[in-house]
Amino acid sequence: MSAPVRTVVHLLRHGEVHNPERVLYGRLVGYHLSDLGQQMARTVARHLADHDVTLVVASSLTRAQETATPIAEEHGLDIVTDDRVLESVNRFEGEHVNAGPAAFAHPRHWAKLVNPFKPSWGEAYELIARRMLAAIDDARLAAEGHEAVIVSHQLPIWTVRNRLMGRRLWHDPRHRQCSLASLTTLTYQDGELESVTYSEPAADLLPQAHKGAGA
Repeated sequence: MSAPVRTVVHLLRHGEVHNPERVLYGRLVGYHLSDLGQQMARTVARHLADHDVTLVVASSLTRAQETATPIAEEHGLDIVTDDRVLESVNRFEGEHVNAGPAAFAHPRHWAKLVNPFKPSWGEAYELIARRMLAAIDDARLAAEGHEAVIVSHQLPIWTVRNRLMGRRLWHDPRHRQCSLASLTTLTYQDGELESVTYSEPAADLLPQAHKGAGA
């Protein structure tokens, strides 16, 4: 009887973004990693250096590509761009968030906030979960018997984690466990999900505002 085939898919959130004006950037182009974000990416690359990584996938957004680069270089791989792991659609893109949640309480935004379960201000959680699962399944097959890294974004990673763990998809964003440069690791045996674990290789670099479960 042959030994079970173990495959690992790491979901990596990108590092810190240079965003001094505190804009909700979403899918807006031109947002690069900060110097600290670059350091986070290198830290994760060192953490994964002795792992059997044979596939590196990233969304097309600059911050994801820049986070993936040192990992791909460490393993002599090209980055596979897959926009099924792209940041979610958000109608608040371009808004300044210096004022915190109160910034979205203006009456002009009320029509976008009528349904927190869908949500009405962006892409439906179900659609996010579906596209992320498809990308994960393809990465798992492509890296069968080895490890894959998918560089994505906080909401898509948290949404698909909820789906994989059988939890409801709607949630309080303050309670997401998905800090900058964190790894949500999916381990499969013969194609069946065996475990979901979470780690923060760059924890020592996290700004205070991003520490803990609410990051």
